[in-house]
Amino acid sequence: MAVVDLPLRAGDPSERDSDRGTRLRASLTSELPGGFTHVVHDDAEGDVITRTVLPCGTRVLSERMPGQRSVSVGFWVSLGSRDEAPGMLGSTHFLEHLLFKGTSSRSALEIAEAFDRVGGESNAFTSHEHTCYHARVLSEELPMAVDVLADMFTGAVLDPEEFDRERGVILEEIAMDRDDPMDFAFEQFNAQVLHGSALARPIAGTHEEIRSVSREGVWQHYRGAYRPENLVVTVAGGLEHENVVRLVRQSLTRAGWDPDAPTEAGGRRRGAEAVLTPLTGTRAIHRPVEQAHVVLGGTGLRVGDERRFAMTVLNAALGGGMSSRLFHTIREQMGLAYSTFSFSGSYSDAGFFGMYAGCTGERVEQVSRLMRVELERLAQDGMDAAELDKVGGQLSGATVLALEDTGSRMSRLGSAELNTGYFMGVDESLGRIRAVTSQDVQDLAAQLAEHSTVRTVVGPGTDAAFEDDEQDGR
Repeated sequence: MAVVDLPLRAGDPSERDSDRGTRLRASLTSELPGGFTHVVHDDAEGDVITRTVLPCGTRVLSERMPGQRSVSVGFWVSLGSRDEAPGMLGSTHFLEHLLFKGTSSRSALEIAEAFDRVGGESNAFTSHEHTCYHARVLSEELPMAVDVLADMFTGAVLDPEEFDRERGVILEEIAMDRDDPMDFAFEQFNAQVLHGSALARPIAGTHEEIRSVSREGVWQHYRGAYRPENLVVTVAGGLEHENVVRLVRQSLTRAGWDPDAPTEAGGRRRGAEAVLTPLTGTRAIHRPVEQAHVVLGGTGLRVGDERRFAMTVLNAALGGGMSSRLFHTIREQMGLAYSTFSFSGSYSDAGFFGMYAGCTGERVEQVSRLMRVELERLAQDGMDAAELDKVGGQLSGATVLALEDTGSRMSRLGSAELNTGYFMGVDESLGRIRAVTSQDVQDLAAQLAEHSTVRTVVGPGTDAAFEDDEQDGR
């Protein structure tokens, strides 16, 4: 499954990590056989987050959630679509599919049946910077889930017949995504805002690229990145950390990897902020549908920016719910759209911000103008105390509710480890949100308003001059 890294709506708990949080590479507090371990977080409710680094560089993080009878497991690698060489675009997502198609010890059917027979779930996603293979099972089935995911991660064979068969499946997936005008609008907006960076590429590639990519090229892509030092395993639910580490070590050993071979942990290295050259103005693409999908925005904040808490508050106020400014003005007062919201996303060296609305073609210009007006009004006036309090309550509730399930907790661990190496507990995150001032929001809104020079419109003819979509690659 290719994941377009937008929209992350207001209140999304994906924005986390902080220089003032708990550093995941904190001082050693204990040692398990063959791995250095420390407790990252321990709260009054009994939730305990523990991190172990095996000598081979593999990192294992777990969050014990008392009372849970299930576990979610994720096998992560810091490899995304931005890491592909010319001629290999779409190969990371292609590889994600292929890992489910059999290993040296399991067929594709056996991988599927392993989870089906216990009522479990398994899936994967590819983003611009990461790939994750994940599963959710009952706690007693944790050994099976770790073993199967480890086998997929370490022992994929990329059978030539399966490779050619899956090529057709991915071409159908690309076609399906492009037939969804809203998804296509966000993909095109991403390409406009992040132009000048590999982040602008479509994660799944194009029809032309997928037709031409070779099995040998994808194999080399796999062998170069799927190594012990690049593996991060995160588990959340009813578990004991020592048992998780033991299961990971056993699975790596069965795969022929040596957990005790001294290797420095890998991962994406944060560099200078990307130099983007956004394609300003309107990119209008005609589609024979009833509704136009309008996305307006520009560059935003990179991962770890201290203003991310202000961004979270800004998003909630501007377009994060039924009482947000965009929703109230565009839908409730004017009746111009059914759906409208704001969003943001961050990468290691770049970020984006935008606003969305779906409306009939003749309303595109009016809706676009209202989106700009609401952002500029926030930049000029900020938020009063009542709105700040309301948004604080909204974000507090949304954040806690989003972390009720084991899958969200597992993903939070992976995001923190891979993005910055910092973990921030829920209480501290909410405290940072509550500390955001009206001036913080106003200053950020002013910057975003200045940068919001990109517009994507996908839909029927409007007042804007549409250009033909000649780059479909079909």
